[in-house]
Amino acid sequence: MIKALFFDIDGTLVSFQTHRISDSTVQAIRQAKEQGIKVFISTGRPFSLINNLQEIRELIDGYITVNGAYCFVGDRVISCSPIPEEDVRTLIQKADEMNFACMVVGEKDLIMYNSNEKVDYIFRQMLNVQGMKESRSLDTLWAHPILQLTPVISEEEERQIMPLLPHCTSSRWYPDFADITVQGTDKSKGLRAVMDFLGLKKEETMAFGDGGNDIPIVREAGIGVAMGNANESLKAVADYVTASVEEEGIRKALEYFVF
Repeated sequence: MIKALFFDIDGTLVSFQTHRISDSTVQAIRQAKEQGIKVFISTGRPFSLINNLQEIRELIDGYITVNGAYCFVGDRVISCSPIPEEDVRTLIQKADEMNFACMVVGEKDLIMYNSNEKVDYIFRQMLNVQGMKESRSLDTLWAHPILQLTPVISEEEERQIMPLLPHCTSSRWYPDFADITVQGTDKSKGLRAVMDFLGLKKEETMAFGDGGNDIPIVREAGIGVAMGNANESLKAVADYVTASVEEEGIRKALEYFVF
């Protein structure tokens, strides 16, 4: 019996085309809540940039954010995994040397460092992200832990840079940037934190995703679901491949396994 659902946002709950959650998805999640199933978000986004869940916000019980680096249920923080300062400073130095932008996500705030036109296209136009601060200074962030670094770099540049960050791991859910967190931190770590906090068993969990950063949680959950629009690497580890986000994939999977 499924007791908790975990949803990625972009490309899973929210269409890249419409930037909203379909009515069928909202109704299906509401039906799950009425059956006593808890609902969690599992995203690469920092909480401050989650601006596209208005239709279901009151149904959400907790969040796995920044790819598992910061997780909370209600007002209770259940997991926080900062990046060592030396790795943060190394990446910022490379951003200056190689002239790329990088989102620096702190526990309390975030800054898009060294912003450029590519940032505007990817984050504001394609992903409909709002409220990003841009600055060439990170002075306001150093007082709190840094949880995630999101450099706007190619896969080849990522391969060059990651060996310089010995305490970190990286993943991608969008082709034009990487999400970097401390080693051992991903969405499956967030899943385990929620399971421990609520006393859930693995077989009582179900996770949905579409991108590379969803592989750990889709593989770890009792039932792992890949959207029809997911990349092939995620589909390969999923227990079930549903329809795309535009074709009511979440509703169809919930009807198959839960309702």
